[in-house]
Amino acid sequence: MNGLYEELRLALHTVWMRRWFALAVAWALCLLGWLVVALIPNSYESKARVFVQLQSLLPAKIGVSAGDQQREIDRVRQTLTSAVNLEKVVRGTALADTVASDRDVASRVAGLQKQIKITAQQENLFEISATVSSGALSDADTAKLSRDIVQKLIDIFVEENLTGDRTQTRQTLEFLDGQLADRQRQLSEAERKRAEFEQRYMGLLPGEGSVMDRIAAARRELSDIESQLVSAQSSLSSVNAQLATTPQTIATPGVGGVGPARARLSAIEGQLADARSKGWTDAHPDVVALNGQLAAARAAAVAEARSGASYGSPNPMYLSLRSMQADRQAAVAAATARKTQLSTEISQMLSRQAANPGVAAEMERIGRDYAVLKAQYDEMLADREEIRLRGRARTETDAVRFRVIDPPMAPAAPSAPNRPLFLIAVLVLGLGGGAAAAFGMGQLKASFATAPRLAKATGLPVLGAVTEVVTAAHRAARLKQLKLFAGGAGALGGACALLLIVEFVQRSLVA
Repeated sequence: MNGLYEELRLALHTVWMRRWFALAVAWALCLLGWLVVALIPNSYESKARVFVQLQSLLPAKIGVSAGDQQREIDRVRQTLTSAVNLEKVVRGTALADTVASDRDVASRVAGLQKQIKITAQQENLFEISATVSSGALSDADTAKLSRDIVQKLIDIFVEENLTGDRTQTRQTLEFLDGQLADRQRQLSEAERKRAEFEQRYMGLLPGEGSVMDRIAAARRELSDIESQLVSAQSSLSSVNAQLATTPQTIATPGVGGVGPARARLSAIEGQLADARSKGWTDAHPDVVALNGQLAAARAAAVAEARSGASYGSPNPMYLSLRSMQADRQAAVAAATARKTQLSTEISQMLSRQAANPGVAAEMERIGRDYAVLKAQYDEMLADREEIRLRGRARTETDAVRFRVIDPPMAPAAPSAPNRPLFLIAVLVLGLGGGAAAAFGMGQLKASFATAPRLAKATGLPVLGAVTEVVTAAHRAARLKQLKLFAGGAGALGGACALLLIVEFVQRSLVA
């Protein structure tokens, strides 16, 4: 520990003995360092925070989800620092005065891409910051330029989300209108060809739709009719079985009844009156069947009256079953007639198709082309209306609202460099450099501060040491030199303090 202390004392003595050299080196280093710090241009940073509010009530009803809106905002945020947008910033701020060619614009754009930052602090909250440093502008102009750049970016951010949607919607609608006009011309041409074909071959292939479609439809209807016919025949068989076990009359003592033939005639006349009340004509299959039954029932009733036979009262159950039987017979007859008609139509269409295969194939092709064009036209028309409605919802109902939470301000102090800290650091480094230079100079010269150090260096015993005698004149001269040294060192500190004052005065002028 004593050895370390002794070495420290010797080092300080070496520096002190060459203090003027140390002070000169310190002045040189400080002046050089302060000059370098002064040449560093100030950088001013301006910030702004923008809040984006998404309205999801009406847009969600027409297919514009909040996720779609958020993705659109993220896209605009990510492309905000693109070359196209930054060129707008260059030409819309004071940077336009510093460019004279496209190459200058590209250089400014490249610089802005490094100076601008856009960060998402929270959901739908973005911070836009711009750091600007320019040696060609004053500090006040540089601070104002940083604010103008951020404000221009906010304007572009809002413009891209509002007018960008309008532009995109307009371009999409123009494209769809052109496609719709083209499809409409093709659809009109297909309709004309189909009308001409149908007019030319109307007698060969009557009806609407393709031959195969009509055959398929007729076969489906025939299958339904066959099912109905089977059901009607089953129901008729059930009624016939019940009718066979039901007596026609019921014996009533002392009362003369009506014969079965007369009762059946009355039942048929009632059914016929009911059918006519429904609006059925004489050509209806059920009415035709009832008229045939009516003639036979009248003949049987006349024969029954001539025989003079006495009968009991008519059985209501029997009459009801006969009425049901007539209904089931009429249903079976109608289904059979329809089945025969459909079978005939299918046979005719198949024979015509076989006789004119080319016409049928051409009709199939024309119908298929028309159906495809019609489907495409309807789909594109629906898409156009949906896009138009979505565009109006985005641009006219404030689907996205922008609010500037913290507007950009001209910074009062530079963000970089920290000039006061640099000035003080240069002073400290200059003093340290002077001391180090003096110590190094002492190491280069063969002088010894103490007798033990001389003995250690030479390896010889030191017999004695002569003590310096300081006279009054020497003491006065040394005091004068000490004052001058103190003044030189104080002037160095004062120069640093003056530079600090100048720095803060310049900042106050910017503010």
